[in-house]
Amino acid sequence: MSNLEQQYQSVVARIRDAEADAGRQAGDVSLLAVSKTKPLCMVEAVYQLGQRDFGENYLQDAMEKISACENTDVRWHFIGQIQSNKTRPIAENFDWVHSVDRAKIARRLAEQRPAERPPLQVCIQINVNDEASKGGVDSVADVLALAAAVAEQPNLNLRGVMAIPESSDDIATQRRNFAAVKTIFDAVKQQFPSCDTLSMGMSGDLEAAVHEGATMVRIGTDIFGARQ
Repeated sequence: MSNLEQQYQSVVARIRDAEADAGRQAGDVSLLAVSKTKPLCMVEAVYQLGQRDFGENYLQDAMEKISACENTDVRWHFIGQIQSNKTRPIAENFDWVHSVDRAKIARRLAEQRPAERPPLQVCIQINVNDEASKGGVDSVADVLALAAAVAEQPNLNLRGVMAIPESSDDIATQRRNFAAVKTIFDAVKQQFPSCDTLSMGMSGDLEAAVHEGATMVRIGTDIFGARQ
């Protein structure tokens, strides 16, 4: 077994263990393998292990991988901040976007989504700790307003919310931040019942995220190793 396979299977086991510890059903939480900056060969190797969802946030790097994998059933997720002048390639090539944080971006993605492709699956990014270095909206009212703007677009499918809380090694802090995101998610789901995705949790805090209700965790380092 290669190191990459060992690391991937270890992450899958951590997710299943966290589900059990939280009293949740096995398979409640899906894995998004964050392959940004990593070579195509690593994506292909993890694909062969059964992984289908991959996350990218550097467009040029992502486009090369997407082109190479166009005849596969990989689902590509854009997880980075979105500049207005970059919406077209995202709309044309990705299956999911996790980082919509303003109505203008939602409109551009909808307008530029090719007619022959299914609706783009969208999560709204929440800036739960109001950090200046991160994108996202930070109040329930603003999230609900943006959710309504996304939901009215014909080529977008509102799926839920995403968050990257401030980094902390303290489990109590991790869980408190994730619980705050879950509260906002529940408010969105109440108005938009089709929302089913709470995208939160990374290599260092996935257990806390699963305990607080995450349905998708985004793991890069613990699968592919540290960024070069």
